[in-house]
Formats: sequence, C-alpha cells, structure tokens
Amino acid sequence: MFSRLAFRPRPLRGATAALLLAVSANSAPPQEAPAADLILTNGRIYTVEAGAPWAEAVAIRDGRILAVGTRAEIAARKGAKTRVVDLHGRLLLPAFGDAHAHPIFGGMSHARCSLSAGKTLDDYRRIIAECVARTPGTGTVFGSGFNQSLFPPKGIPRKEILDEISSDRALIFESDGHTLWVNSKALELAKITKDTPDPKNGTIDRDPATGEPVGGLEESAMALVDALVPPPSDADLQGAITYSVRLFNSYGITSWHDAAVEWDKGGTSRAIQAYKAVQDRGALTMHTVMDLRWNNARGIEQMADILKLSDDARARGLTAKGVKFFIDGVIPQQTAAMLAPYEGTTEKGAAQISLDMLAEAVTALDARGFQPHFHAIGDAAVREALDAVARTRSHDGRTDTRPMISHMNVIDPADQPRFGQLGVTAVFQPLWACDEAYMRLTMERIGPVRSTTIYPAGSILRSGGRLAYGADWSVASANPFEGIEVALTRIAPGENLAPLGPDEAVTLEQALRAYTLDVAYVNHLDTETGSIAPGKSADLIVVDQDLFKIPARQIHATKVLVTLFRGTPVYGGLDRLAR
Repeated sequence: MFSRLAFRPRPLRGATAALLLAVSANSAPPQEAPAADLILTNGRIYTVEAGAPWAEAVAIRDGRILAVGTRAEIAARKGAKTRVVDLHGRLLLPAFGDAHAHPIFGGMSHARCSLSAGKTLDDYRRIIAECVARTPGTGTVFGSGFNQSLFPPKGIPRKEILDEISSDRALIFESDGHTLWVNSKALELAKITKDTPDPKNGTIDRDPATGEPVGGLEESAMALVDALVPPPSDADLQGAITYSVRLFNSYGITSWHDAAVEWDKGGTSRAIQAYKAVQDRGALTMHTVMDLRWNNARGIEQMADILKLSDDARARGLTAKGVKFFIDGVIPQQTAAMLAPYEGTTEKGAAQISLDMLAEAVTALDARGFQPHFHAIGDAAVREALDAVARTRSHDGRTDTRPMISHMNVIDPADQPRFGQLGVTAVFQPLWACDEAYMRLTMERIGPVRSTTIYPAGSILRSGGRLAYGADWSVASANPFEGIEVALTRIAPGENLAPLGPDEAVTLEQALRAYTLDVAYVNHLDTETGSIAPGKSADLIVVDQDLFKIPARQIHATKVLVTLFRGTPVYGGLDRLAR
C-alpha cells in the first residue's frame, strides 16, 4: 500500500522468484546469483523463523530479502555497488506489526485536543482551557484521550468540571470509543434532558436522585451529540494518517490492521479516499489492511455496500476485506456482555448484536472470503463471537478467512481452548494486562473469581491458540516495547506492584512472534512480511539494546535506531549504526 513510483520494489516473478526462494539461508549462493543492494552484517539477527531463528547477516535486493545467514555466507552476495553496513553486534528484528490500531482516530486525537498526556483532572482542566483559548469562534471544542479511572467511584465523567472551563460553547471529549464526556452546553444544544430516553444499546449517565444527565454518554448515546462535532476535512483525514504512519514507523512498526474504517450508506468512504491520497504521495510506509465497520442498526442488506467498498479499495490499490463487529462495550461502565452479573448487581450487560444476526453476517462474509473481526470485552461477548464462527465453520468448513477477536478482558476457561479448535486468533492489548487504575475499576466490577481470567494469553497459547498483539492506539501507547515488557512480566513499566495473573505471562519469543509473524498472519501477509526469510519484504528494525540480554523490566526503555520498509529507511538512517 505504497507509492509504486517512490518505494515499492519490483515484484519478483517466475524463475527469479523461484531461485531466490530456493536459496538456503545456510548455503553459499551459486556464482551467477545476483548481488545485494545492501548487506547488514555482524549483528545478532532474530528471524522469527522456527527452523533458523538466529543469523549474523542479511542481504537485500530490490526491497526484498535476498539471503540470510552467517557473515561469510552473506559476504558472497557483495557486488561492486553493494552497500555494507556493520551492525556492531546490535540486535536486528523483523519490523513489528500492530493487529489493532485506529490510525485516523488516533491521528485526529492528537491534531485536535488530546488529553492523553494528562495524568490528573487538574491536567485536563489546563489542557482543555488551552484548547478553548486557541480555538476561535463559539463552536464545539472536541478532543479525546481522557482516563475514566480519574472519575471515581464508577468512572463516569462529570459535566461540572467542563462547565467551569466554558459554559457558552460545547465541550465534547471521547475516551476509548465507548464514552463521551460533555458539558452542560453540549447537553443543551443536543436537547438531552432527564426526559430523554436512553437509545438502544446506549446509556445517558444520570444522577440517581434527580435523573438529570451528569455528563457521560455511553455507547450509542454518543450519537446524540454527533451533529455538534465538526467533521474533519479531507486534509485532516490525510494528516491524521500521515501522523500515525510516522509515529508507528518510529516505534519500528511497518504493518497495521486498521480496526474500524468508517463509511457512508451507499458504499462510499472518505477514509479509504484519504488512504489513497497518502499512498499516492509516497507517505504510506506501512502494509495496510482495513476493516469496514458493521452497522449494528442495519441488517444483512448492508453486505451490498460492504462489497462495493471493498471493490473500491482494491481498485485504489488498498485492501479492505475485513469487517469489524462491535458486540459489546466496556466493563467499568457495565456495558460489556458478561455471562454472570456484575459484582453486587443483577446486571450482566448485553450484546449489541444478536447471535443469529452475527452468525448470518459472518457466514455471508466467509462465503465471499472476508475476514470477521470482533470487538468483545466481556466473557459472554467472547462466547458469542466464538459461537458465530462455530456456526460458520459448520456451514462452510475451515476456510482461510482467519477470524480474530480483539480485547477479551475476560475469557471463560471453557472457551479458551476454542480459539485453537476454531482457528480464531486472540488479539490482545498486552499493555493492559497489569495492575493499573483502569484495571482496578474492571476488577471491582467483576470480582475476584473472574479477575483470575483477565487477559489469559498464556492459557490461549497452551491450549493451541494463536496470539497477535495490537495496541488499540490511541486508546493505549503504540510502543511495542512497552507491550512486550508487560506481556512478559504482567507489571506496568516503572511500577513495583504485584503482577496481574503471572501464570498468563508469555515468553520473549512468543511475544515477538505475536508482534511480527502473527500480525502478518491475521493480515494475510505472512508470506510477505513478519519474519526475516529469503523472498520476503525487507521490513527490518535495529534496536539500541538486546532484548535477549537485558532484564525484562528494562525492555520498555528500548529505542529503535533504524526502521526499514521494503529495504528503505523510514525512520532513522543507516549512518546511525556507524560507531
């Protein structure tokens, strides 16, 4: 998904491709073998290839990996014009992927009024006041990134804090795609009062004594203020993608799965058009796969629009053959669907789409080769997603659509083996699997017994399942090194707290695979990227410390020195590697 003129390597076909793929990483090349454009040598190269996980050097030609092996073997690939770069023993890895990102939402969050740097309510007051002051006119100020755990006891945001900042213009802030924080002026302009009924699959947070709205809008209730939020321009959308690409490249990421592309009824999408524009100017240095968001308010008839959108994306040189289903909400607001009631209540949350509708949609998509991707937080939502896949399997058999379920804060033990049995990939956000404020809200809602099944990554692997990691950025940091550390330790970076479910920790090798080859797998790109092997795209990173030689609690501090995408530096430069 990149400018063919600017960076895209010439594809290898026919006899040339067969020759390169047949060359063993551990054998000397034949005399007539082509010379490399670039050789990276004298390094510790972790390939993520099970049969040959370690090497010393790699040769690159036309943006692809020509050979992998020892220094002596790869030296034979040197030609008159080959550039040779000494890694001086540094660790070289395949570039990371992200199996669940929101590049447009995240980029827009930082372009508007971002609260992500705030740690306290006073921080939010300062940031929002600055945003209001620099935003001309009397229109809405919109932003995102607030932490619901700063609103005790139930994580419900309060309008009074925003009212102190402005009472004459609407202030609207989004947290994680499931909750809005609004001021009194926004409620007034949207005509939301104590008499306004909750919409289907949504909640207007209210004062229990008076019934008056308090400033929180959950799930579909967020749409009640849609008309107040100024839509982004085409330039805004393109700028958001470009910002996100640069940020992800700086973290060593060259592959992402855009987990919810918005589109309009009739089969058009400004998001797809924005991706195309960024690609055309050579700025989409990222293997990109997109999910089209399923509209829970519509039925199976939307399939026509989805097929049209996918065809449009393909015609533009983009890939949009996934569909994202939002089955439930989140645990702190008790909108996640649970098998048993929340602690101390009779409420269990509810699925936002019925199993019958979900299974019908997944089966219809499966028959057309589309990948289902489910948002499921509660254990009942996870079970519904697995049940939908099971129904599809019974109808269509084991097809290669590679279904994936994201988040899964809680998975009932009975359902954990089903991931491997059904061929469903578990997409976790590893940075969340630790003791921190939002997690404490979660554990308070579900109680101590179910808290033992939070993010059971180790159990999924032990029962034969597959993991792929994604940050859900901008809800959480996109930095894979932070995620890897928590995946290994179940402790937040820099904290000295007890690990959260230490039995569910994974190994470094497992975490690296979940950030590389298995992201490529869910993106249907595992023959193209995700590991260091002859014939694959030269998507590589060099880092400043060896993850295999340092304590796990130091991994989060690792920095990327160079990121290569299709053999070309897109972050840092090869000159940085010289001593």
